[in-house]
Amino acid sequence: MPDITHGWQVLALVAVLAYLLGAVPFGMLISRAMGLGDLRKVGSGNIGATNVLRTGSKPAAALTLILDAGKGAAAVLIARYALGEDAAQVAGLAAFVGHIFPVYLGFKGGKGVATFLGVLLALAFPVGLAACATWLVVALVGRISSLAALMAAALSSAWVFLFSDGRTLTLVVVLTVLIYIRHAGNLRRLKAGTEPTIGQKTS
Repeated sequence: MPDITHGWQVLALVAVLAYLLGAVPFGMLISRAMGLGDLRKVGSGNIGATNVLRTGSKPAAALTLILDAGKGAAAVLIARYALGEDAAQVAGLAAFVGHIFPVYLGFKGGKGVATFLGVLLALAFPVGLAACATWLVVALVGRISSLAALMAAALSSAWVFLFSDGRTLTLVVVLTVLIYIRHAGNLRRLKAGTEPTIGQKTS
C-alpha cells in the first residue's frame, strides 16, 4: 500500500467523486443513443461491453469497452495528478465500486471487467498491460468472455509482483475478490458447461 499522506476528509471526497464517475453507465447511454434499446432487456441484462456486443453492434461494444475502462483510468490519473498515490488508489477502488453498484441505476451495475483493466493500466501500466494480454489470450483461445475476465483477475496479483513495486497489491486483491463475487453466476455456468461464448445471444 502507498503511504497515506492525506486526511480522511480529502480521501472521502476523492472516493465520492470517483464513485460518481465510475457509476456513469456508458453501456446504457451508448445503446440508447444508437437505438439499440434498453440494455437491461438484452441478453444477460448486464450493462457492460460483452452484453452490448449481443445487440449486434460491434462499434457500440467497442465504445462501451473504451469508456468503461477510461473512466477507471481517468479517476486514478486525475487523483494522482491532484493529490498523489494514496488518492489514486482510493479513486481506483471507488470508480470500480461505482461501476458495479451505480447510484444512477439503483445500484445494479456491471461486472467491472473493463473498469478493472482501466484502473490497472493507470495505476501500474505494465501490470495493466499484462492483465489485458491475459484477457485477450484466454478470450481468443476459449471464446468465453467471463473465463477471460476471471483469469485476468486471478493472475493480476502475480503481475503486480513481477512488474511493479507491489504497492498496488492490496487494492488488486480487493478488486479481484469483487470481480469473482460479481461473476458468481458465470462460475456456476462455467462449471455446468452452459456459459455462452463471445457474441452469442442469451435468452
